[in-house]
Amino acid sequence: MKRSALFISMVLLLVSLVGLTSAQETTIRYFTFSAAPDHLEDLNTIIAAFQEENPGIAIEVETAPFADYFTLLQAGVASGDAPDVFELNYENFVTYAANGTLLDLSAMVSEDAPFYPRALEAFSYDGQQLALPETFSTVLLYYNADLFDAAGIDYPTAEWTWEDATAAAEAISALGDDTWGLFSPVQFWEFYKKAAQNGECEFLNEEGTESLINSPACVETLEWMVSVMNDGLMPTAAQLSGVSDSELFLSGKLGMIVTGIWMFGAFEEADFAWDVQLEPMMNQHAHHFFANGVGVSSTTSNPEAAAAWVEFLTSSEVAATVRVDSSWELPALDKPEYFESYLEQTPPENREAVFQALESPVTPPVIVRQNEMQDGVNALIQRVVDGELSAQEALDMAKEEIDSLLD
Repeated sequence: MKRSALFISMVLLLVSLVGLTSAQETTIRYFTFSAAPDHLEDLNTIIAAFQEENPGIAIEVETAPFADYFTLLQAGVASGDAPDVFELNYENFVTYAANGTLLDLSAMVSEDAPFYPRALEAFSYDGQQLALPETFSTVLLYYNADLFDAAGIDYPTAEWTWEDATAAAEAISALGDDTWGLFSPVQFWEFYKKAAQNGECEFLNEEGTESLINSPACVETLEWMVSVMNDGLMPTAAQLSGVSDSELFLSGKLGMIVTGIWMFGAFEEADFAWDVQLEPMMNQHAHHFFANGVGVSSTTSNPEAAAAWVEFLTSSEVAATVRVDSSWELPALDKPEYFESYLEQTPPENREAVFQALESPVTPPVIVRQNEMQDGVNALIQRVVDGELSAQEALDMAKEEIDSLLD
């Protein structure tokens, strides 16, 4: 009986110790839009490596599709139930940075973390590091080499201008009524990049207090974008008839498409030869620099543990290797050795263009009321596409809208 009692006492002691250990474990809620549905296993690999180094910290993953993500995040913030750590794309970063939602990580992150300086700068606000850059993407010119061969024209080079591109598009369009030369969307995101290629068009003044979107150079840029479509070199939405631009490229009926490096995997199944090149210039090179960052909620009860997870997720060799090997975007790290396996993959052959594009990055113009600005400008550009407004009229109206959002 005494031995039984002693055994039971030991079991109860062990149970209580396990319970105490569990109670002392710190749980960090991490909210992400980029991991689901394709990269949850990759995220679990990163988490396992983090927890091996930090056994007292558990990561609880919550996901939502991008279309719903920011609505759910804002609801959590407003209700006082924000996740400890969450993803932010660059376009929405300023909105959350400006309203006190994010914890300053400046003193909580290693000084030798190997981030691209431009990427780190993108997620700073008022002198504070309010998020860390997680990944980056650039946008390039994809081209169907078979159609170029059929048209008897040379492949794009890094020194191409848009005049070169439209001349090639004309030659490819002449191959048949169901073949198009080019697709480069006429919308807000392409407009601010083309404006940067123009080199004389700024959306905002240096102080960020006034919009300059209706300047002559900006009007000229938008007029040129619409003219390419009106000249029949690229299909309109009606002509696409519900087929996406990427589907049209995969069908072999589109000579060139301007889109992101996230399409490499999707285009692998193409039954024609294709490659990528830097996007053509207007007056200078300018390439989209899209970035996702990871921030810590200013209301978290575990700031040090949350910051440790953010730094590991964004800058560790494990996380970088997992991302590169799984084609889950690219880590925003200035470590060429991390990308060696990425550069060896084909297609495309010219993956070096991904990193060459980083020499001329352009980030979106951002304000606190970002989504309202994007939606408003996009709607006005669409009215130019539809022939309801001239470029000047639309951008005059856009300036008024943006200035009202800046007040």
